[in-house]
Amino acid sequence: MLCLFDLDGTLIDSEHGITACVKHALARLDVPAPAHEELRGWIGPPLRHSFAPLLDHDAERIEAAVEYYHERFNTHGWREHEIYPGIEVLIEQLLGAGHQLAVVTSKPHRHAAPIIAHLPFGEAFLRLYGPHPDSPHSEKASMIAEALADFGANPANTVMIGDRHFDIDGAVANDVRGFGVLWGFGSREELEQAGASAVAATPDELARLLLA
Repeated sequence: MLCLFDLDGTLIDSEHGITACVKHALARLDVPAPAHEELRGWIGPPLRHSFAPLLDHDAERIEAAVEYYHERFNTHGWREHEIYPGIEVLIEQLLGAGHQLAVVTSKPHRHAAPIIAHLPFGEAFLRLYGPHPDSPHSEKASMIAEALADFGANPANTVMIGDRHFDIDGAVANDVRGFGVLWGFGSREELEQAGASAVAATPDELARLLLA
């Protein structure tokens, strides 16, 4: 089976790094940052989508905010994450069962690649799919389609695993099963409304679903 994993909120808890970079970008533009709980909702959607309402949908200011975000992410933000407990064991189990693994993330490839390279199980992922850095969209559906083509995988024998509806939306668009996880930044309601085939509360529960 081909197992496609989201990165933020699924493999790693990147809350501190992402929110710190958002605050940095907004401070450079003299814009007050939203409350922390609201900032948690920025983890998953494309940056431009989240910056737009705060910057009056001004394209030039949005691009400046994205650049300021990357400014801090390149030096500090990419290191500011923790691996969720149980994920390393899950990856080992999937490899042991002969499954193929890849990452499909809303992070630009240049940001996701060093993170994955530094994970203790980073070599488990055969490919990394991320949007073009200038794209305003996360493009999960097109990235999943690309993965299916690259691996020559049957959608019926493929699963997309993630914590937000973007992951499930992309899966549904490709007739792939979408498995939602609850240790990230989405909710059961969000994932089920998007059409998740299953929702796991823990990595152990996800392992049982994937290895059944």
